[in-house]
Amino acid sequence: MKRWNGWGDETVDVALNEEALAFLQTRIGSGTAPVDAGFDQACASIGPGRLAPHPLVDAAPATRALHALGQSLPDWLRLRHGRLGPVPDGVAFPESAEQVRALLAYARRCGADVIPYGGGTSVAGHVNVSDAAQPTLCIDMRRMRGLVALDREAQLATFGAGVTGPDLEAQLRAHGYTLGHFPQSFEYSTLGGWVVTRSSGQQSLRYGRIEGLFAGGRVETPNGTLEIPTFPASAAGIDLREIVLGSEGRLGILTEATVRVSRLPDYEAFHAVFFPDWAQAERAVRELSQARLPLSMLRLSNALETTTMLALAGHAKQVGLLERYLRWRGCGAGKCMLMIGVTGAPKAAKAALRAALQLGGGVHIGRALGERWRHGRFRNVYLRNTAWTRGYAIDTVETAVDWPNVTRAMHAVESAAAEAFAAHGERVHAYTHLSHIYPQGASVYSTFVYRLAGDFETDLARWRDLKRAVSNAIVASGGTISHQHGVGADHAPWLAAEKGEMGMAAMRALFREFDPEGRMNPGKLVLP
Repeated sequence: MKRWNGWGDETVDVALNEEALAFLQTRIGSGTAPVDAGFDQACASIGPGRLAPHPLVDAAPATRALHALGQSLPDWLRLRHGRLGPVPDGVAFPESAEQVRALLAYARRCGADVIPYGGGTSVAGHVNVSDAAQPTLCIDMRRMRGLVALDREAQLATFGAGVTGPDLEAQLRAHGYTLGHFPQSFEYSTLGGWVVTRSSGQQSLRYGRIEGLFAGGRVETPNGTLEIPTFPASAAGIDLREIVLGSEGRLGILTEATVRVSRLPDYEAFHAVFFPDWAQAERAVRELSQARLPLSMLRLSNALETTTMLALAGHAKQVGLLERYLRWRGCGAGKCMLMIGVTGAPKAAKAALRAALQLGGGVHIGRALGERWRHGRFRNVYLRNTAWTRGYAIDTVETAVDWPNVTRAMHAVESAAAEAFAAHGERVHAYTHLSHIYPQGASVYSTFVYRLAGDFETDLARWRDLKRAVSNAIVASGGTISHQHGVGADHAPWLAAEKGEMGMAAMRALFREFDPEGRMNPGKLVLP
């Protein structure tokens, strides 16, 4: 069963070993485990729903509570303290596009706002109720999860938009295909959510971001149905897919998506390479990306993330031996780890790896750390649960910048976080990796670990100061406010700096065309 107030399956726990805990205590001090509210306590404040009865709508307080919030740090604070705030007045579970259309008409009759809901994995406030004064209907899409069609000749697969990552891949794998889209939220996030938030998977270097995989689909809007046919390419005016990509539920609900799939690879491996310092490591990944080698992943950790990952690994004796070997090879305290992924036909993949190692240099230590990363690629996020029980919060922020700004943005974000917590008399453990590499630049993904105060108001105030500081630093560094998490409510105040006045006006006009009354996911992406 999925946790109601944390990440993932209740039966899955990822331990924080004693070496890692001691490392954190040295960096930021000892944490104090907070006291969490129970589910019944959290539901106790939920009043009766304000929607008229409907056969598809569940108005039970427990169902509404489970659809009220996502996975952002302020969402966790509300869940853990039992202070949910406004919740939807009802939750619907449609099984067809026809039912979605009927639900949109029902919402209009009730004067209700509509929040589309996929896996509930948003870390940017996409699924939260924005206006407590307005009745709200949440539409949970996860019953629309089937493989509708598979065109083997064109390598196109059509799914219900509520299909989750594992279900999608299992259905494709049965036919010898993969989509290859693996965000860290893969276990619970949905295809529809990926599309409307412009998601990026860990192996996008091979398979592409979701905008390259999304070929067409169907969107139900308050003004009617938008059908987007598939073409290999088109010069016929504006690409309607771009209207849906990144729309975050503001124009309607994506009910069906056709995606470009690939044959399952025969071979895949992940290798670790170390560099003496950040400057050499950054130059290596830039050169590798600009050489356009057929790699599936490049993931570069800065020195502090490298140190943190080795501390979290456990196995102190083996890590100690590795550290001594790396020092002997010239990789000491400032060393940075690069993870290289190769995928495809065995001969071609191995040739790509050899070419990458020859071009990039560094100290290649083989597959052991790479395979460990692959094993934990969707499990590491469970450390948020474990850290919380020890009195620590874990939050992240991400952006993308052109190569001349990468190092500056990394330092600016980490420094902004340190200054924000220093103002509260606290320290933060901040570290960064480049999660997605492009010939023109990279995604800069920073993680922050810090102590919880233990009371709702203080911890929420600290998070707000952190979010404001790092978001301002991103904008000042020339970065996008989001490379892969989307905008939602949390990033919306900084969107205008990127889009400009005319761009924001164009987005508002577009949403009005499909949703004249402004009922679709208000308060997200574009502020009033």
